[in-house]
Amino acid sequence: MSGTTVSGPTLSRSDCLVLGGGVGAVVLAAVAHYVGWGDVAPFLLSGVAVTLLASLVGRSVEQLGDRFGPGATGVLQSALGNLPELFISLFALKAGLVGVVRSALIGSILANLLLVMGIAFVVGGLHHGSQAIDSARARSISVMMIVAVVALVFPSLAAWIHTPAGSHEKALSDIAAVVLLLLFALSLPASLKKGSTGLSEPVSEEPPRWPVALAVGMLAVAGLAAAFVSDWFVDALEPAMDAWGISDAFAGLVIVAIAGNAIENVVGVQLAARNQSDYAFSLIINSPLQIALVLAPALVILSQVFGFAALTLVFSPMLVCAVFLAVLIAVVITVDGESNWLEGAALIGVYAVVAASFWWG
Repeated sequence: MSGTTVSGPTLSRSDCLVLGGGVGAVVLAAVAHYVGWGDVAPFLLSGVAVTLLASLVGRSVEQLGDRFGPGATGVLQSALGNLPELFISLFALKAGLVGVVRSALIGSILANLLLVMGIAFVVGGLHHGSQAIDSARARSISVMMIVAVVALVFPSLAAWIHTPAGSHEKALSDIAAVVLLLLFALSLPASLKKGSTGLSEPVSEEPPRWPVALAVGMLAVAGLAAAFVSDWFVDALEPAMDAWGISDAFAGLVIVAIAGNAIENVVGVQLAARNQSDYAFSLIINSPLQIALVLAPALVILSQVFGFAALTLVFSPMLVCAVFLAVLIAVVITVDGESNWLEGAALIGVYAVVAASFWWG
């Protein structure tokens, strides 16, 4: 394999391209932020930098996962893969953009269940025909997804119908956040079992290319850089929204959500193209599950700890309807244990209609 030698193991050509691209994008984003290149260029450059840093985080996690097994890899991939979105959301809350954060949380779930899964089904279906999905695993994850989303949006229902709990949205959101985090903690032991993928197809057992020190170092540097770039991204978000005439709801639901989930967007489609449909489905659907179980409740708590604009789990009726329908569609399409390109096209079409309905706010 051609590449750059690092203490025996090598960085592949694609590793070097991602690393070089990430460094270049961060430098350009920094210049655009501090020098001032108009309203749009800083936003675009910081968005590209966030995406490339997310890809670098994903590669580092994969290298560490080779040592710890596929179960731990999945947990690391989901947790660290959401780092860019966590940083973006925290800086947005610091800037008082609560509406953008609420839309981004729901938008991340929608993007994975509709857009990313749809693209994966289309790519996999056109290359390999109908692809198999472990139906038992699909049912198990779908049930957890429904439970998590119900707990996530129930404070919204209480507020809409004006129950006594509706006037205590902050306290109810805190309770829901703690319950969701506890549910995630209870699910960890099964997820961390080494050697159990839960997949019906073999996963490559190629030896790791990177030393542990290199993988950890890359992960630390990419995570730190993502924190700075996320700040620049949020700082450039409002000027870009004004320049393009984009609403807060659309910016959060589509732009921030897609930028913050770059790892799942790219890796899930690549796996489907390689005919690893079970693995692709597991990665794609675990991301929205982790958003509901970890990211959203963590942001509720962290917004209070850091003294930022308080985030509660009271979403607009349109956002709640959209996420419930997305979960329902994903369950119906995957419960038969099979996917094809036409189902994928239908998912993409639904996402396009949902996204368009938020263009005006």
